[in-house]
Amino acid sequence: MNNEKTLDKMRLMRLFGMYDTFKTSLESTLKETLTVDQFVAMLVSNEWDDRKNKAVERAVKIANFRYKASIEQIDYSFDRGLDQNQVHRLSELEFVKERKDLFITGPTGTGKSYLASALGYHACQMGYKVFYGSTAKLMANLKLAKAKGTVIADLKRIERMDLLILDDFGLQPFDNQARSILLDIIEDRHQKRSTIITSQIPVKDWYDIIGEKTIADAVLDRIVHHALRVELYGESLRKKKSKNENVYL
Repeated sequence: MNNEKTLDKMRLMRLFGMYDTFKTSLESTLKETLTVDQFVAMLVSNEWDDRKNKAVERAVKIANFRYKASIEQIDYSFDRGLDQNQVHRLSELEFVKERKDLFITGPTGTGKSYLASALGYHACQMGYKVFYGSTAKLMANLKLAKAKGTVIADLKRIERMDLLILDDFGLQPFDNQARSILLDIIEDRHQKRSTIITSQIPVKDWYDIIGEKTIADAVLDRIVHHALRVELYGESLRKKKSKNENVYL
């Protein structure tokens, strides 16, 4: 009966990691094989792991990644300018701690979005707040929010993110509203938070993509000079993998 009360109290206090462990111990001989200190340590450890896993799940849900990606599953078998040592250094997330930006550029299909998402997912695992957005869709959503009068709240939410991923930067031209919103985002995050930008277009051509001289100068002046860069090249991985698969059909 006391055990049932203990389980009820754990559940009511939302100690679900402890609850599951204690319940399992009652259904087995696990408790008898451990000292009191070991058993308490196991309860605390499992509660810690349960809370951490749920926190990561929440962070990943908020990040809203397009791809389910991981550092461990990055493919280095194709020659595309992706250096494993460089990826390992990036995965240590020093650039996030130092509030630096990262540009990942290269032709379509070379794995830019996957790499950015893998770094973002890893950042979630390490306790950082991350938000992923296709640049064109994000701009469209923020323009809609501006019409509704909620854009300030949305920009504040983006500003609070430790890591923002702007994917497919420059695939669609920026109009006046989008340029203004982009400047707001960059200005809010400059030297305060990190941003990853992926683009098929070389950095040297971003000035023309942004369009309006004054805003382009303001945006690029804040992000270009101290950003880290990964420049990929080569044929689309999707095409290469498709060719390799056809060999074995």
